[in-house]
Amino acid sequence: MIRLLQYNDGEFSLTAFFGDKIPRKYAVLSHTWEAEEVTFEDLQIGTGKRKAGYDKMRLCGEQAKRDGLQYFWVDTCCIDKSSSAELSEAINSMFRWYHVPKSAINTDDLLWESAFRNSKWFARGWTLQELIAPTSVEFFSKKGKLLGDKSTLERHICEITGIPAKALRGSLLSSFSVAERMSWAKQRKTTREEDQAYSLLGIFDVSIPVIYGEGGGKAMKRLQEEIDKASKGVKREDFSVVFSLSNVFDAEHFVAREKELLEIHRTLSSDGSRRTVVLHGLGGIGKTQLSVAYAKRYKDSYSAIFWLNIKDEESLKQSFAKVARQILQEHPSALVSRLRNVDTKDNLNEIVDAVKAWLSLPNNTRWLAIYDNYDNPKLPGNTDPAAVNIRKFLPESYQGSIIITTRSSQVKFGHSIQIHPDAIKLAKELDGLPLALATAGAYLDQVAISPLDYFCLYKESWLQLQESSPELSSYEDRTLYSTWQISFQHVKQQNELSAKLLCFWAYFDNQDLWLELLQHYTSNDPDWVQKLVKDKLSFHKTVRVLSNYGLVEVNTSSQELVESQGYSMHGCIHSWAVHVLNQDWDYGLARLAVKFVASHVPEQQAVRPWLTQRRLLQHAMRCLYIFLNSLVTTGDEMAWERHKLGLLYADQGKLVEAEQMYQLALQGYEKTRGPEHTLTLNTVNNLGLLYADQGKLAEAEQMYQRALQGYEKAWGPEHTSTLDTVNNLGILYKSQGKLVEAEQMYQRALQGYEKAWGLEHTSTLNTVNNLGILYKSQDKLVEAEQMYQRALRGKEKAWGLGHTSTLSTVYNLGRLYADQGKLAEAEQMYQRALQGYEEAFGIDSIITYVPGLNTFWAFGFLFELQANVAKARTMYLKASLGYEKVFGPEHPKSQSLRHKLCALDAVVENSALVGVEEPVDDQKEDHYTSCSENLP
Repeated sequence: MIRLLQYNDGEFSLTAFFGDKIPRKYAVLSHTWEAEEVTFEDLQIGTGKRKAGYDKMRLCGEQAKRDGLQYFWVDTCCIDKSSSAELSEAINSMFRWYHVPKSAINTDDLLWESAFRNSKWFARGWTLQELIAPTSVEFFSKKGKLLGDKSTLERHICEITGIPAKALRGSLLSSFSVAERMSWAKQRKTTREEDQAYSLLGIFDVSIPVIYGEGGGKAMKRLQEEIDKASKGVKREDFSVVFSLSNVFDAEHFVAREKELLEIHRTLSSDGSRRTVVLHGLGGIGKTQLSVAYAKRYKDSYSAIFWLNIKDEESLKQSFAKVARQILQEHPSALVSRLRNVDTKDNLNEIVDAVKAWLSLPNNTRWLAIYDNYDNPKLPGNTDPAAVNIRKFLPESYQGSIIITTRSSQVKFGHSIQIHPDAIKLAKELDGLPLALATAGAYLDQVAISPLDYFCLYKESWLQLQESSPELSSYEDRTLYSTWQISFQHVKQQNELSAKLLCFWAYFDNQDLWLELLQHYTSNDPDWVQKLVKDKLSFHKTVRVLSNYGLVEVNTSSQELVESQGYSMHGCIHSWAVHVLNQDWDYGLARLAVKFVASHVPEQQAVRPWLTQRRLLQHAMRCLYIFLNSLVTTGDEMAWERHKLGLLYADQGKLVEAEQMYQLALQGYEKTRGPEHTLTLNTVNNLGLLYADQGKLAEAEQMYQRALQGYEKAWGPEHTSTLDTVNNLGILYKSQGKLVEAEQMYQRALQGYEKAWGLEHTSTLNTVNNLGILYKSQDKLVEAEQMYQRALRGKEKAWGLGHTSTLSTVYNLGRLYADQGKLAEAEQMYQRALQGYEEAFGIDSIITYVPGLNTFWAFGFLFELQANVAKARTMYLKASLGYEKVFGPEHPKSQSLRHKLCALDAVVENSALVGVEEPVDDQKEDHYTSCSENLP
């Protein structure tokens, strides 16, 4: 049973709900208790209005109504605390109650932003589940100002609380260890000591009776017992076996490495699910003794510890027989009846199966098994008939802890820890530089030599580098470069393609190199490039060699991908590849890299082209550096590549870089093709677009007029390429306020498109849409609506209801309706546009899709017109975050929205409306970019 509040006409009412009658959506007020809170009794007798806590209840009720929620819940007054049964039920049900799809609200009196971090809300025990359980948590000040939500403030919340982001995003709490979940509450306080335990019931998905007065210690003990039952099985002693190392040599003076002991313990600490550590290194290095030291130190953490010698199958089966006798000695009960019926001398295979079955019993999760001397593993390429397949001897159930000691670095499952006797000497020689140590460790992992042998290789490499690269004055550089040179020589021996790729990488950015980017080769390109990227298997096999030596790693960017995942290398390794591996700069490789990047610039009709554009941008910056420093062929035959890179920069708002590329392309085309060639004119047209975006309208007009005259001469006045520039001139004239000239251009383009393509062609409809934008700016709202409706009908027929071009016109209709005062119709259009964008790109991606951001902005404007400041601020905040992601914080739109948010904050603080500012523009007019699709 849950009681929920309603707020109508300034009055609160309580309604009780049971079972499946409980509403699916309601708000929850999350707050810290003060001296005067409204109680259940206050609501019954009508005395709550005189208390200070009444105001935050009222704010919560008002916010819930604004969010379209009929009910909300407040812990101070929705529970009859005079009933111990109801209180106990509520405490055990709260986490489930909080797990609603709508927002929980915090109304601490917060200042922004340092005070947010210091809010006592983050230090209270009960607010932990109020933060984690709801899908959405919105933070408000006492005055009702929206500060953000759990998503937009995620980074701050993670830093304040230490809670991982994936826990805030709704990951199953059972995927986090008991210890980790306990750590989230460690610094939190509760008024009643028992609540330290009761406030964690939902976090661990357990229930216990509520007994106030028992003391915090007893409550916490009962909680721990329930957690143990739920996550670790029945009582630990039910599966306990006396700890013994009688079969293992224990070196009396062995000094274990503290760091490695802690790493083993941290890895094996779990909620009972399987954890595995592999200790590998040379023979006699101390792997077994490290395992002994760990078992002795942490024996109380386990119900049983078993030692198994996996030198060969026979030794392993004999070890299982000894384990069987240990179990039988402690548990001669029905639990191990299979073991009692086994002849422990002869039927070794049955013994192995029986022990594995006992270790797999439900709730028997606290054992540790140490598989020692696994030096002859059954692996691909190992033809030794005595090799052992360890997986045959592991318990089937995914539980318990396992340590494996081995000389082989090829045993890859579990968490690997490498033990080196000469590691300290080597680390001192490498001066503790992390990159050098990581590279050396990766090399030793791949090559069967000792650290001492590596030390000798390193000294030799140092001397060679000193002779070949005397300009390396930095001791650190020489140290790092020496380690990489050793690895590179071995890579060359192992896989020539891997070595060539490492050299080629110098001509790209160090971050995020992926397969599809390199698949633009032609028959004129080197054969090794074609072999490298002929398929995924070849590419990833080649890169894996570099990864095994610690030279590259899988790119871990959170950016959404439409192509395969890429690989990255550290900036210092990239610098070494540039200055050492490519000491003699290869102009052919530089040209090839530029060609690949330019060829991968997506067309606008590609699937979510902006994702690929953003991914390419860093490589394009590398290309720009190559061009500006004359590190590629200085001829003019690369005009096409420069033009394509200009397109990329322009679409990503890098207007300065775009102009540099377009100017270089223009110079190349004018020299090789002539000033009137259509390829030259395409670049001229795009320079016009660029200048228009920069606000250089006079220069834009010059470019358009030159392109128009050239197209008319080359193609004729009615050619569609000519009409594209006519359309662009119409957009420019509108921006200059020359509305008559703009209409003339649009009408000419429209008549030409209708003649060339027909009434319903998308090019025709785009100009119809542009005419609608023009008429709206002229306050010809009836004509504008006619144009929009015609464009919408045609686009729905040609593209479909959910196409982005269709949705652009839907948005423009919404803007028109808002100007006409038809706010309900405007809201319908905006809602349709947003839903369409979400279906097309996904809810997460819309935050980086500019038309979607424009719609958020327009929605904010609409809510502001309706004096709904809270919703307006939410929409403006989403738009602001998106613009900053796409264009950066200094972009005019980003700055404009920050000013808007500050103005709304002032509205809340001063309770006075400021002037309502419209969104910056309608959805951008449909202009035409000129681009050759293929290399000329």
